[in-house]
Amino acid sequence: MKTLAEIKAEILAENPSNESIINGEVIVLTDSEYDKAITDKAKMVLEQEKQLAELSTAKAVILEKLGITAEEAKLLLA
Repeated sequence: MKTLAEIKAEILAENPSNESIINGEVIVLTDSEYDKAITDKAKMVLEQEKQLAELSTAKAVILEKLGITAEEAKLLLA
């Protein structure tokens, strides 16, 4: 799983400018606002990745208890 710093670096690479265009209007964030926005988004992405990992683990536990593979579960639910 990626770290918060890795996610933040990816977001910064995708959004190198502190300017945004919203409804045709250019919005310029201060350095602190820009850093907070990037950090907040990185925290959100990290939390989503943690939740997906937990869900994946829970699914694996259930499949193991049932004694079936993921492919077999898909066939049963199709």
